[in-house]
Amino acid sequence: MSKRKIIKIDDAKCNGCGLCIPNCPEGALQIIDGKARLISDLFCDGLGACIGHCPEGAIITEEREAEPYNEKKVMENIVKQGKNTIIAHLKHLKEHNETEYFQQATEVLKKKNIEIPHEAISGGHGPLPCGCPGTMVKDFSAEDKDSTQKQGKTASMPSQLRQWPVQINLVPPFAPYLNNADLLIAADCVPFAYADFHNELLKGKILLVGCPKLDDISVYEEKFNQIFKNNNVKSLTYVRMEVPCCFGMVPVLKKAIAASGKEIPFEEIVISIKGQMKPKLTER
Repeated sequence: MSKRKIIKIDDAKCNGCGLCIPNCPEGALQIIDGKARLISDLFCDGLGACIGHCPEGAIITEEREAEPYNEKKVMENIVKQGKNTIIAHLKHLKEHNETEYFQQATEVLKKKNIEIPHEAISGGHGPLPCGCPGTMVKDFSAEDKDSTQKQGKTASMPSQLRQWPVQINLVPPFAPYLNNADLLIAADCVPFAYADFHNELLKGKILLVGCPKLDDISVYEEKFNQIFKNNNVKSLTYVRMEVPCCFGMVPVLKKAIAASGKEIPFEEIVISIKGQMKPKLTER
């Protein structure tokens, strides 16, 4: 076991001024419950760039024996600091795309019967890192989708969309509406071709849309790996056009399901270029 330097914060001296935060290039510090916290050993290089910016002298570096980074051991310490520190740490892992460490952290929480704060870490109260308000995660599944029956036959048909955004590349893998969801993955030509898309295919499901021909399929593979591993997906339906290029999504989805180690029911639906549903192909 080798030693390495890492910062240490004296809670008694820290007044929560936050001057250390912008001077931590790794983003390892946050003010939580009025005190500066090192939210993850993983992102502290021990160089102490933050030290000179603490007016109270509350930050020092210490050298201690350290095993190779172990998320489960780190999480054991994080848990002791309370819910807000847990949320900050999980957000930190997610923002740095540390999917494996995130999974290990949530396993610790499950063993301790601590609720995983999916909504708090999902970023659902603001836009994605690109900054565009149009990517803000929204869940409106609780709204009434049967208003036509109340308004009469002359009323326009309501949308069955339950969330936003819908593009595969924009949906965060930890969005709260993905958990315990029936997912509908749709090739983006399908809603234009199939007239009853909303009522027959989309109703009651969470929608993800993309084009396996024009988009980067390798990005899809990683996205679905994260979604299936970190959420309880109740079922998966892929609806595509009959053209060959649409088939490219099928092996990606099946590979991601297999990698998750979960039994996720899968169904494939094919729509003809004339807008007709063809006989169902695969179910498992």
